[in-house]
Amino acid sequence: MCFAGLAVEQTNKMAKIKKPNRYAQIIERIFFAHYKKGVEEFEFDREEFVNAAAELKIKLPKNVGDIIYSFRNRAALPRSVQAKAPAGRYWIIRPAGRSKYRFVVAEEWRITPTEGVSETKIPDSTPGVVTKYSFKDEQALLARIRYNRLIDIFTGITCYSLQNHLRTSLKGIGQIETDEVYIGIDQKGVHYVFPVQAKAKKEQLSIVQIEQDFAMCRKKFPDLICRPVGAQFKEESLIVLFAFEEGERGVTRAMEKHYRLVPPDQVTAEDLKLYQERLPNG
Repeated sequence: MCFAGLAVEQTNKMAKIKKPNRYAQIIERIFFAHYKKGVEEFEFDREEFVNAAAELKIKLPKNVGDIIYSFRNRAALPRSVQAKAPAGRYWIIRPAGRSKYRFVVAEEWRITPTEGVSETKIPDSTPGVVTKYSFKDEQALLARIRYNRLIDIFTGITCYSLQNHLRTSLKGIGQIETDEVYIGIDQKGVHYVFPVQAKAKKEQLSIVQIEQDFAMCRKKFPDLICRPVGAQFKEESLIVLFAFEEGERGVTRAMEKHYRLVPPDQVTAEDLKLYQERLPNG
């Protein structure tokens, strides 16, 4: 191959190498402005996004908060950042007050649907007109959960939707939002609160959101038992629900169930027999 051909081939290869997007460039600049070897936690504020964008000579997004949201729910932090975490752990971004954030090293686990989990068929009670015009976003997911009483089925407790998009401000955290809040009552009359965070198929639940929901419950519902729930579309008719608990290791996943919404006639006698033979948490 001639030198000209080699040059063209090299240029094409270079073109295929993706340059980090502006979100990654900005968060990387902020991280390394603070990071020192051995440090596992440090704070930064919203103004630093403006400064980083100016230094990099790139356009700052209109919604600066979308940068944080993106790295919590849509994309991983840059490899250069995660490379600075100890083995088996990774960096996350927590809120630290009004317009303030905190990089923290956490245990390495992510809230994603587990492959190979048994499915449970649920006769789909979603009104046809709602199904016809719904999108595939978190609002559509919340609607299907509500119409099919999946929180009741998942928890084994009678639940009622209290409020959508509950916004509140928490000391040391700042403003937070919970997608939906359910109140539940069990057979003994005990009251529960179930904050629900929902995500579409291409997004990912964030451990930070679950931590915030526990904090929200302590402030808003101190006398109720708090059981945060995560929800995600795995497929258009397959909904995954997660339950969480708080202990010595922080927030951990306590339960995961996969529910497939189907026409009533698709729940067969064989299905029902299988469900009867399942273990309580199977």
